[in-house]
Amino acid sequence: MAVMLAKTWSGSDPSGWWMSEKLDGVRAWWNGYRLTTRTGNEIHAPASFVASLPAGITLDGELWAGRGTFQSVSGAYRRIDEAAWSPIRYAVFDAPEVAGGFEARQRELLELLADNTGRAFAVAQRQCVNRADLDHVLAGIVRSGGEGVMLRESGSAYEPCRSASLLKVKPLHDAEATVIGYEAGTGRNRSAVGAIVARMQDGKTFRVSSGLTDAMRRSPPKVGTLFTYQFQQLTDAGLPRFPSFLRVA
Repeated sequence: MAVMLAKTWSGSDPSGWWMSEKLDGVRAWWNGYRLTTRTGNEIHAPASFVASLPAGITLDGELWAGRGTFQSVSGAYRRIDEAAWSPIRYAVFDAPEVAGGFEARQRELLELLADNTGRAFAVAQRQCVNRADLDHVLAGIVRSGGEGVMLRESGSAYEPCRSASLLKVKPLHDAEATVIGYEAGTGRNRSAVGAIVARMQDGKTFRVSSGLTDAMRRSPPKVGTLFTYQFQQLTDAGLPRFPSFLRVA
């Protein structure tokens, strides 16, 4: 199973593209009878949650409980706990196996989830008028604690790869790197990790200390762990400027 992944918006004209909020949730694939992660591992949701999802249709979305709740959702989806799962809903943004372009898939999705009686809902989409419209929507989402905007090309197919028809727009860039070591802390962190040494996907190495909690400094992600970090831009040497640890990928 391969899901559609986004590229980063480079500033191209967004007019006519569909906009939705970029949700900070856990990616989840519904194959009509069970939920899995994007890598195919089964998500053991409570039976009541699974029973509320529409049978017989493939859906792509995220487990989400509102802005700023990634950590709680990430902790809950690894275990069957009715109380922990109670605020979580399945935010659906595509129906990959429905024939036609994005608009046709959205019509099917809206009809399927129209009654809103289950735990799934269709993520709101609207077409972008121009760059100023995108900037306005992005600013409002970020001001309210959201992550950013997703852009989907009008009429585009569902592509099980990293696609130029799906773009993420954020005030900060993000990327993934691998933990390859640690630097000792100083001062109040002298008995803990001061920074994670990481390898970027292109092989370059850098250090990240911003974003690490005290607990993480005492027990950092293991060597070999893939994690997501944010940064403002790349330096001339191709290294992230002002990197900040975001989460384990």
